[in-house]
Amino acid sequence: MGRVVAAAVYSAGKKVTNITLDEGAAWAAKPGHFVWIGLEEPNAEELFNLQRQFNLHELAIEDALEKHSRPKLETFGDALFIVTYSPIRNEGKLQFIETHIFAGKGYVITARNGHSASYAYVRQRCEARPLLLEHGEDFVLYAILDFVIENYQPMGEAIHAEIDELESSVMCSSLNERDIQKLHSLRRDVLRLRRFAAPMVEISEELQNLTFPFIDKNMRPYFRDVQIHVRRQMEDLTTLADIASQTIEIGVLLEASRQSVVQRKFAAWAAILAFPTAVAGVYGMNFENMPELTWHYGYFGVLGFIAVGCVGLWASFKRSGWL
Repeated sequence: MGRVVAAAVYSAGKKVTNITLDEGAAWAAKPGHFVWIGLEEPNAEELFNLQRQFNLHELAIEDALEKHSRPKLETFGDALFIVTYSPIRNEGKLQFIETHIFAGKGYVITARNGHSASYAYVRQRCEARPLLLEHGEDFVLYAILDFVIENYQPMGEAIHAEIDELESSVMCSSLNERDIQKLHSLRRDVLRLRRFAAPMVEISEELQNLTFPFIDKNMRPYFRDVQIHVRRQMEDLTTLADIASQTIEIGVLLEASRQSVVQRKFAAWAAILAFPTAVAGVYGMNFENMPELTWHYGYFGVLGFIAVGCVGLWASFKRSGWL
């Protein structure tokens, strides 16, 4: 069973009274009045009830009972059906809550299919601006869409902060598998945010061009404002995706550089150790005709030669930055 979050009738920019779902059509038919109904997870019976009252198109109801893959706007005569998505974080995972908006002459109905940010704030903000609320259904529609887009900003900022933290970590220490997985997950979240935000540009543009009885031409700049906000969000999300990708690339390059340094050190010490090994190998071949073996200071001479060679190699590698 769905929940009626709020249902009220408005006239001349002011709230007249709260109503039940069954009273909506009667109030909407009164000149100068419109109803604003907010539902949470409505069932088929409630949607069919609203369909009978407000003459909602059967295809709009059919769409409202289905899950969609991205935002969209459809027109049915002089009525609108809009699908929007609000991002939320649930146990660290990015999720999108689908909201269906029915709008027409005398009514605005929102059906939220999940626990996203409450639309009560939108209602309070509209009621606090009676001069704009006096425009009616089109201003409410603008306020809802603007609120949906606003939800993307804090989510983007939170992801930005996490990417910055990982970027600082990558610069100070080696990039481990967990960091790579985290960066990849954040980048995927950014791309999903862009995927659900991008269609809102087209929706806002269509609302500016529609000639519906309940959409005043003076409200078109407000829908353009929504479009501008969406494009800014898209730019920010594109930048975030690039930062995440570049952080991964920088981390890989730094790790390769660190490994190269270690490999050079190993190679340098291997060369230094190979020198005494080679000299000792010569005198371990058990040849009889080796005149220096009978020299009284031969042992010390060989040790000195080995020491000088090793120190010389060490100094050479030190100058070249290998040690």
